[in-house]
Amino acid sequence: MSKTIALVSLISKRTISLSAPREGKRNFRKFVMPNKRGSRLHKQQQASKNPLLPIDTRGVRDTGYMLNGKFVPVPEMIPELIVPDLTGCTLKPYVSYKTEDVIQSEFTAQQLFDAVYSKKIVLDFKQGKLDEHGQPIEPSEEEKLQPEEAIGHAKRTGSDIF
Repeated sequence: MSKTIALVSLISKRTISLSAPREGKRNFRKFVMPNKRGSRLHKQQQASKNPLLPIDTRGVRDTGYMLNGKFVPVPEMIPELIVPDLTGCTLKPYVSYKTEDVIQSEFTAQQLFDAVYSKKIVLDFKQGKLDEHGQPIEPSEEEKLQPEEAIGHAKRTGSDIF
């Protein structure tokens, strides 16, 4: 009787196993393994020893292009850091977190007019340098500008309009 039970258990059965691929061979070629560590020079030295080892360039922009197997650098593509000359600057290089918050209202057109033009208008009025229409006899550079020129100056790089 025990022999028949043993024969029954040896009969092959079809089964589905979801964990079988995990325990078998793994194909490492389909897994991207970027070489994140090391400097670019170190990676190039490694690539020259082993040409099958690719250099990971994700997040890095090229500074030129390849032409007939030779790299041609483009000066316009090389990043340039523009740092101002801070000699004689009395400001500290950081702002402390202990400083109090500055709460300031929005700078209005009236405040801008008062800051730029009102002193000169009052001075011209007191000195009698206005014509019969209220225009200045000796206008400053800002007063000579046409509206289109003023808008152009305001939109230039370095202006505080943005």
